[in-house]
Amino acid sequence: MLNRRHLRIKVLQSLYAYYQSDKESVIRAEKEMMEAIDRIYDLYLYFLLGFAELKNVAEHRIEENKKKILPKEEDLNPNMKFVENKVIAMLEDNYMLIQASEERTVNWVGDTEREIFRKMFLHIRESETFFEFMNNGNTGFEEDKNFLIALFKTEIANFDHLYSFFEEKSIHWLDDIDLAATMVIKTLKGFEEEGANDIMPLYKDPIDEKDFVRTLLKKTIKREEENLKLIDELTSNWELDRIARMDVLLMEMAITELQEFNNIPVKVTLNEYIEISKFYSTPKSNVFINGVLDKAIARLEADGQINKIGRGLMN
Repeated sequence: MLNRRHLRIKVLQSLYAYYQSDKESVIRAEKEMMEAIDRIYDLYLYFLLGFAELKNVAEHRIEENKKKILPKEEDLNPNMKFVENKVIAMLEDNYMLIQASEERTVNWVGDTEREIFRKMFLHIRESETFFEFMNNGNTGFEEDKNFLIALFKTEIANFDHLYSFFEEKSIHWLDDIDLAATMVIKTLKGFEEEGANDIMPLYKDPIDEKDFVRTLLKKTIKREEENLKLIDELTSNWELDRIARMDVLLMEMAITELQEFNNIPVKVTLNEYIEISKFYSTPKSNVFINGVLDKAIARLEADGQINKIGRGLMN
């Protein structure tokens, strides 16, 4: 499921798109942001459904090999370790996965889709990971689970044809693949031989998390003028238009969050935006942003503009 950092990143991306579009519509920006967050779950479902597709290709190949005019011993008595994988069987029968994919119309139906998995299986068959697990002689549920996780990490999640498919579906998905893949790995690791083995929801608390992203987006836009004024004052040695746009947006979001969310500790807000800057801005941005936000916190606290409810939230 998405955590607050993932949600902050989605707000950041939406703000960037909003300002690139000449501030066309806050309502539209919010709608597109919520749709983009929602689509991450589709990506997660596509990945989970892909295991059964690979199994189908493998089964078809086994049946075709048996029909050869002069079948070999390995054709007549194939290694069934992959097609009999217990975790894949659980995914095929998982009620939550079936229901979610039907509700969201996520599936691998179509000639193009089948060809992707045919090529993927041919690629997987030649991989070191596949060979090692198919021939190590180990059996059991944990072995099946480790097999699937290793295969997903090394061969499936990074498969080029899958990337192309996702890019055609949504250009924004390329930014979300790592997150969706992490969700898949956590899901597989959590499966047990006996148990419900539910798939992950998108949000931990849908009402609270949706309110968080909507409020952060709209309030950051609303506070733009005063936020930029504060940043300008705190970066007196810099012209504001010379600071990287992503740095400015991150600082605007942080300053807004410090004032609008009285249940989020100051230190949490500061650390989150510094961490995000390491991936979404320039190499030295985290040091710069840290320095500016430290000054911003001191100024806002002195002016009584940061009011936290609860013990320890000011630290």
